[in-house]
Amino acid sequence: MRHFDFAPLYRATVGFDQMADLMDRVLTNDVSAQTYPPYNIEKTADDAYRISIAVAGFSDEDLAIEVKEQALVVSARKANEDTDRTYLHRGIATRAFERRFHLADHVRVTGATHENGMLHIDLQREIPEALKPRKIAISKPATRLVEKDVVDAEAVN
Repeated sequence: MRHFDFAPLYRATVGFDQMADLMDRVLTNDVSAQTYPPYNIEKTADDAYRISIAVAGFSDEDLAIEVKEQALVVSARKANEDTDRTYLHRGIATRAFERRFHLADHVRVTGATHENGMLHIDLQREIPEALKPRKIAISKPATRLVEKDVVDAEAVN
């Protein structure tokens, strides 16, 4: 895969650095992208989302969720691995992982729950008042009021 250098784009534009970052991130992703653990992203309302991650075998203490630099980072490490057991078949993966999700502007994490082997992370998009659409009232042109006793002064010869 080709590698594109976006340095000229950064030098020639002002304010479009997020678009260049997005293009750079998309083009540098490896084809063999991380597939563990599986996850779903669903839209629960107009401005609400939920990320559900399958984390079977992990407890609440093994999981860590943090938001840093516009990215949601979910990671897990098994605290104590049982080395006493001998497995004939081990199909439940409890290996450590770190999954990153890039958050859009004005999206914040509102909560997380862990139940039945699923980690649910709720997100809310909160658009600031300054960016929300607003309705502009249409007014009629102001009528010019002229008092009866006042006359516009003009030079008279």
